[in-house]
Amino acid sequence: MATTYSSAPSALAADDAVPAVHHISLADLGTALRQGWDDFKAVPSHAVMLVLIYPVLGLLLARLVHGYAVLPLLFPLAAGFALLGPFAALGLYELSRRRERGEQASASDALAVLRSPSLGAMLGFGAILLALFLVWLAAAQAIYVALFGYAPATAIPDFARRVLTTPEGWSLILVGCGVGFLFALAALCLSVVAFPMMLDRHAGIGEAMATSLRVAAANPLPIAAWGAIVAVLLVVGSLPAFLGLAVVVPLLGHATWHLYRKAVEPNPNPPSTPPSRSPKRSAADFPANLLQWKRRSA
Repeated sequence: MATTYSSAPSALAADDAVPAVHHISLADLGTALRQGWDDFKAVPSHAVMLVLIYPVLGLLLARLVHGYAVLPLLFPLAAGFALLGPFAALGLYELSRRRERGEQASASDALAVLRSPSLGAMLGFGAILLALFLVWLAAAQAIYVALFGYAPATAIPDFARRVLTTPEGWSLILVGCGVGFLFALAALCLSVVAFPMMLDRHAGIGEAMATSLRVAAANPLPIAAWGAIVAVLLVVGSLPAFLGLAVVVPLLGHATWHLYRKAVEPNPNPPSTPPSRSPKRSAADFPANLLQWKRRSA
């Protein structure tokens, strides 16, 4: 059973702006992933549709890098793009939240985040993650220039030879991965529960980031393991031309919501949910309706 953790007095921890956080275990990570998979199976057409732009954009980025002969940025683009994943999963959190309440989830329900009172905060934090992504790209470019100079690689074989068979290439791998790890660690600690909290509690950027940092401080080993799981799944999903991300991203998005539920004390006075504009079924429901997949409770 999870235990409550808070660095503040109990009276302050009960305040909506400073929720208490729980100690979680490695087993909780597996449970969150299983619950996320259940959510994905229950609304597969919606989830795939919501994140379809993710692999498409990845392919476009890869083509852009190849077309302009800036191959050194290909790996930083692919790796750093994961920094934006928590923001890309906003609609998935909403779907998991509605299923958790026993409500019917549809594609239009995922768009309810656009009517959330905390939309401005979510967009603002998304801009922060985008800025972190751009700084990472600049750092990666600076590391490459420091080791290889400004001369571009003429082709993929030439670039691979430079990176894999020269001392400068090994230095690039070690230094680049080390710096990238620091960026990923910062993004993980700041955002592990930030967006779900904004959606659930209508929290501001400061409160959401502070709670994420408190969760990471209370659970260093589980959060580190969660970061490793995210990294491995994103790599696996990226291997078949980024197409696997159409499954990996919704799985991680749904699982992040359930991880938030395990790590943060539930709000005793939850804010009201904006009503759906239309109860009609969306055309995006068609594949799920045709297959008649059995919905399972979270």
